[in-house]
Amino acid sequence: MQLRPWMILAALALGRVAFGYQFQTIASLTTDLIGRYGLSYAQIGNLIGTYNVLGMFVALPLGLLGRRFGDRLVMGAGLLLMTAGPVLSAWDDLPAMIAAGRAAAGAGAVAMIVLQGKIIADWFTGPRFMIGISVSVCAFPIGMGLAGLVLPPVLAHFGLRAALLTDAIPAGLALLLFLASFQEPAHAAPVPRRFSLPSRQESLLLLVAGLIWTAYTSAYSAFLSYLPASLSGRGYGLALIGLVMTIATWGNVPATLFGGGLAARFGGLRVFLVGSLSLAIGMAGSALFGWPVVWALVLGVLGSIHPGVIMAIGTLSARPENRTVGMSLFYTLYYLGGSVAPAFCGVVADCAGRPEGGLLAAAAISMLAIPIYMLHRTLASHATMLVRA
Repeated sequence: MQLRPWMILAALALGRVAFGYQFQTIASLTTDLIGRYGLSYAQIGNLIGTYNVLGMFVALPLGLLGRRFGDRLVMGAGLLLMTAGPVLSAWDDLPAMIAAGRAAAGAGAVAMIVLQGKIIADWFTGPRFMIGISVSVCAFPIGMGLAGLVLPPVLAHFGLRAALLTDAIPAGLALLLFLASFQEPAHAAPVPRRFSLPSRQESLLLLVAGLIWTAYTSAYSAFLSYLPASLSGRGYGLALIGLVMTIATWGNVPATLFGGGLAARFGGLRVFLVGSLSLAIGMAGSALFGWPVVWALVLGVLGSIHPGVIMAIGTLSARPENRTVGMSLFYTLYYLGGSVAPAFCGVVADCAGRPEGGLLAAAAISMLAIPIYMLHRTLASHATMLVRA
């Protein structure tokens, strides 16, 4: 068995870990930032959303550049930006500079996630495709969980600037591993270097699939952004909050991998519905009731069996030669939702006077994935698409 594909997958997964870590940074530092600068929940939401704010504008151009100049150059530039952005944030740890650094790092993350699906599809075929996609997807919550574990003690012992600088570490490691391992596969489908979009049908499928991913990820990320403040406000200690956040994030890893196998056996629809309903129920339960560990298990495990299905459907909505540009369309909508959802949930939390309002808003957003998935299902044969994988 060749080692190179797995090294490339490891680099992509590490890049996704960096993505999750960087996205979750503000949520993990919320209490300090509110105390230091007097920020509202809506302002915290805006600061979280700056990581995604450029994505809606640069996802499509980066996909076109990836087609024109190749995966290595554009992916490497993206990981470099993810490494440099945290340095900018730590240079002057005022909210405006933190936002600027997060925007730069987030722009780099666009290149990384736009190209990763196409790279995985190039190197992994047959049953290994769902494995590769699932490994990549579940790396994001690992990064979010690491942020919750690493940042509070770093903040307490070394200060805010040091905490912000830790964002550069996983991104820098991913950059080094990617440059050391990546090359274009000899068997990959030839990609036209001209600037062009996928067909109308492919574009429609990609946009609808992107809306599914947006509803899932923006709700999940916004929920985790306000969960620590909610638990702290209800009197739970740091140890329990850390346990809940660990389950809610790292529980994704076995669940997403297991969900890929379940989808191959029982079909994507059943896995998707169970995962989506469990996610919404877990979010609402966390906001309305006690037993936070129980709800973390519901949303972090049962509610995390379906992201590999969504990502596979998105990747396979375009022909191989159109996947780089196609995934840029997919992620344009994701970035639009990812920049708006945290701020929207923050506004709801401010109106409710409690962060639980943000949790309930996230649960409502997550439920939108179900009708959108059904729309995609009417437009394409998911069974055929999964066989193609």
